[in-house]
Amino acid sequence: MDSLTPEARSRLMARIGGKGTKPELAVRSLLHRMGLRFRLHDRMLPGSPDIVLRRHRTVVFVHGCFWHRHGCRMTTTPKTRKEFWQQKFDANVARDERSERKLEELGWRVLVVWECETRDLIDLERRLGGFFFQGVDPSSTKP
Repeated sequence: MDSLTPEARSRLMARIGGKGTKPELAVRSLLHRMGLRFRLHDRMLPGSPDIVLRRHRTVVFVHGCFWHRHGCRMTTTPKTRKEFWQQKFDANVARDERSERKLEELGWRVLVVWECETRDLIDLERRLGGFFFQGVDPSSTKP
C-alpha cells in the first residue's frame, strides 16, 4: 500500500521534470565533446525532440526507462492504481511511436537513447559515434 495520499503522490510525481534531466545532460555533453552542435526541444517538430541536430537531419530522444517502458530492470510498475498507470504508460508509448513515425515521414533520422544506456558513457559514446560518423543504423545497437 502506498504510504502517501493520492494528492501527495500526484504532487510528488508532478515535480519530475522532463527537460534537463541527468541522462539528457550526459547525452548532450557527449555530443558536444564529439564536436556536434545542436538545438534543444524544438517545439516545431513532432514530439518536441530533446536534441535536434539540423546539420545531420537527426533528432535524439532521451527516454526515461520508467516513463517510456524500455523493458529493462528500471521499468517498474507501481503496485497501487495499476490500471491508471498502465493507461498512462500505454499513452506515452503510443505518443512516442506517433512522433517517431511523423519525424521519419518528414525525412528526419530518429535516435532513442534510454536512461539506462547513460550509465555506461563509454558504450554510449561508441554508439553515438557509430551513428553520426560511420552511418551505423541505431536500431541495430539497441539493447
